[in-house]
Amino acid sequence: MVNATKGVFISCDIPMAQYIINMNASLPASDKFIIHILDSTHMFVQPHVELMIRSQIAKFREDNTYVKPS
Repeated sequence: MVNATKGVFISCDIPMAQYIINMNASLPASDKFIIHILDSTHMFVQPHVELMIRSQIAKFREDNTYVKPS
């Protein structure tokens, strides 16, 4: 019998994948969301965390964007 799991496929660069893996590692075991890491730039995560991941990445990018002083 085949077991299927619903999830979201994420494709990103290596630093962003490491950021997502670190987010997952910082959570308690009951809240971990990564289902499977396919390779260094692809992973499969639970569907209910997609918006949380998107918002955390947007916040990370905003916090780490250089704005030249005027």
